[in-house]
Amino acid sequence: MSNPLFDFGMIGLGVMGRNFLLNMADHGFSVVGLDKDNQKALSLEKEATKGTIVKGVTNAGDFINALKKPRSIMMLVPAGKPVDAVIEEFLPLLDKGDILIDGGNSHYTDTVKRIRYLEEKGIHFMGMGVSGGEKGARFGPSIMPGGDQDAWRTVQPMLEAVSAKVNGSPCVAYLGKDAAGHYVKMVHNGIEYAIMQLISETYMLMHRGLGLNNDQLHGVFKKWNEGNLQSYLIEITRDIFMQQDDKTNNRLVDMILDEAGAKGTGMWTSQDAMSLHYPIPLIDIAVSMRDLSVYKEERTRAEGIYGNPYQNLPVDKEAFIAQLHDALYFAVINCYAQGLGMIQKGSAALGMDIPLSEVVRIWRGGCIIRSVLLDKFFVIYSKTKDMPNILLSEFVSKELQGNVRQIRAVIVASINAGYPVPGLSASLNYFDSYRRKHLPVNLLQAQRDYFGSHTYQRIDEPGIFHTEWKENNE
Repeated sequence: MSNPLFDFGMIGLGVMGRNFLLNMADHGFSVVGLDKDNQKALSLEKEATKGTIVKGVTNAGDFINALKKPRSIMMLVPAGKPVDAVIEEFLPLLDKGDILIDGGNSHYTDTVKRIRYLEEKGIHFMGMGVSGGEKGARFGPSIMPGGDQDAWRTVQPMLEAVSAKVNGSPCVAYLGKDAAGHYVKMVHNGIEYAIMQLISETYMLMHRGLGLNNDQLHGVFKKWNEGNLQSYLIEITRDIFMQQDDKTNNRLVDMILDEAGAKGTGMWTSQDAMSLHYPIPLIDIAVSMRDLSVYKEERTRAEGIYGNPYQNLPVDKEAFIAQLHDALYFAVINCYAQGLGMIQKGSAALGMDIPLSEVVRIWRGGCIIRSVLLDKFFVIYSKTKDMPNILLSEFVSKELQGNVRQIRAVIVASINAGYPVPGLSASLNYFDSYRRKHLPVNLLQAQRDYFGSHTYQRIDEPGIFHTEWKENNE
């Protein structure tokens, strides 16, 4: 360990950290990983491909001394205080010019603070989103770095080598200033929340409303994954229905409690969109539905009060499944539109200079929200870089207008039968609101001025106005 042999170091050898490092080693880079858990350090070496240069250590000094200078070090530890703890532990050991990368799901505001803090000490710091889960980390994730451009140029060859590839193009790119990488990853996860909510709603309608069993559901999602809904989330949904439970003779999906977990990134997306005054109702409702799912006991009591909500949908089964496909496609497009619009708005507000064409390009492979739609979006954003909302594009307008009748039919049938479809409904309501020149907000502004003197603008002349409203109770 006395000779600095290693190209890249990883702090944190959980599954993601370990797999990312093994991926890097498979691409010809010498790597060293640090974890205080000796078993994890040993597992790193044990799982390494024969002939690769991989070392696991438990001592911080050994780890630092093993790396070539300037050192390239990545952290994959839980967001929040653990990241700051690692920074403070290693800061005395680092030299000016060393590169420290946070590859976890840190909130972008924390990343900005860390960039400024370490910049003063001569350390390059990057916030970098990584998407693709355990398998992606091992065989090719989508990687979203931002911040220090000097650091990016140093690590670029390594990150391009280990990232997923689409038609030979690496799914990694420099995404902008400051915390652009973590900002893009945050919104990525918000989109992920929303698409999962939409898929779950279609599952409920087919399973509970149409009576489809798991084999039939597998067949539907298999077919859907062969067309314009082809995506990673549809693909894994297809597979989930066939997974047997190793404790019973049932399918595993039927044995899983209906209480959703969350790590906060979806909530951050909603919170930050509200601070930007940017509407993302589909992502908002997905976060709210996860929150509602946790109140299992209350929901069970409510069902006892209001009766069994499940009833068969009075529809032609095959025709309704076809409508569901089109409704889901319509809603997924709106989901991407809201997320990408938020990135554009946030980038401008925070001065991050995020290139949307590169965002959708690197999302095409490796990441959780990859889909064939992103190929279309990449073409659109490559031609029109300043488009504020992809709903304004010719391709998207044709796709939405071709499927809007189907989503309306699905929502009407679902509501009449008592099935909650908040995601599908939020998608349609967003579309119907966005495409209208006039909204009823003139009355809202009159109300605000009436009770709070909040003023209003007029349609016939510029300026700010206030009226002394007269009470009329006739």
